Amino acid sequence: MMSEAVRRADTDTRQIHQPLQGMAALMKKLCAGEDLNAIGSGFIARVRQDPGDANALMDLATMLQLVGKPDLALNAQQQALALSRLYRIAPEDGRVAIRVLALMAPGDLMSNTPLEFLIQDSDVQLDMLYLAPSLQIPETIPEHDLLFVAIGESEANRPLLKELVNALKDWPRPVLNLPDRIARLSRDAASALLRDIPGAVTPVSVRIERAALQQIARRAFDVSTILGDGGFPIIIRPTDSHAGRGLEKVDGPEAIPGYLEGMPQEHFCIARFFDYSGQDHLFRKFRIALIQGRAFACHMAVSEHWMIHYINAGMMQSAEKRLEEERFMQEFDDGFALRHGAALRAINERIGLDYLVIDCAETPDGQLLIFEIDSSAVVHAMDPVDIFPYKQAPMRKVFRAFRELLAAAAARAPHSSPRSNG
Repeated sequence: MMSEAVRRADTDTRQIHQPLQGMAALMKKLCAGEDLNAIGSGFIARVRQDPGDANALMDLATMLQLVGKPDLALNAQQQALALSRLYRIAPEDGRVAIRVLALMAPGDLMSNTPLEFLIQDSDVQLDMLYLAPSLQIPETIPEHDLLFVAIGESEANRPLLKELVNALKDWPRPVLNLPDRIARLSRDAASALLRDIPGAVTPVSVRIERAALQQIARRAFDVSTILGDGGFPIIIRPTDSHAGRGLEKVDGPEAIPGYLEGMPQEHFCIARFFDYSGQDHLFRKFRIALIQGRAFACHMAVSEHWMIHYINAGMMQSAEKRLEEERFMQEFDDGFALRHGAALRAINERIGLDYLVIDCAETPDGQLLIFEIDSSAVVHAMDPVDIFPYKQAPMRKVFRAFRELLAAAAARAPHSSPRSNG
């Protein structure tokens, strides 16, 4: 039976008149230089006028995450979810061709597949239902053509993904990104699954406790006995960290105590560091989307530093770097995708997801170097068009392919659903 909290949430969602702006719309405003703090003040004013305005609270939570206030953001999100577990992004013109119900988990911006970016300005209606391990899927849910499991792999989300395996076995609509396959995306599980793919290098990633790191620092044993594929230098980060938070290259045991001083966590991941710099001593990192097994270019970042993030790689400041990215995106199908086609197909087959994102590079000898595979990385077309005009066509190609994925699944849907409320 649906809990009273969820029953009220479903009703409250229908009573809210101002629509949810959502992450994609708010990030677009941020990229356009708008003052999100002023926008946030508007959300706060709405909540003061109507404490039951869940959409205002959820948008406020997203805005706070975008401006770097995670604690306040999660607090606002909890308040929103206490009012409603269901949120909708609908086409502006009201013309809906495909209705997607996405299962989501509470948390930060990396907790779920950011579907809003992939369907923006389309005819897709997105209903986002937030779940938690103690909360069952309600019996009364919005009518939908397909269900998308948007919950990302993480320590916090693992119990929920495990529960969903059985809950979705007999779901009356097609289901994309099955939860047991999302569970394969942890760093250690993915590295084990992809380790022997011809033409690809996936560094062994191992979970390790703080106490074991301290033993390595004291030289009680060598790190190579854990990794198996080599020793120092290694990269180390807290478990579940993303976007480079807490990620460092450690050149030897003597550097571990200094790293741990700034890290209160008890659980970490380590892997051998691969020098993937080119002959010009620059590092290049690629983001690739696999949609129904087909590879698409999302971006390429060029940096002087091994730890690359697009936002800090200096792409906006360097016309030369942008020219290289433009060539990469324009020549992707006949270049990168063809060169690494066999490896990408093998990755798709072993992971088995309808949609996933790969962050990768190329080794000096031309192999595909896998950094991370997940379903929660942001794929977007928010970069300023006047500076990145070449991105528009490749990204529209990505979004068309994603809509085709949704349309193909929706075409398999039966004409009625016993769990829907219309």
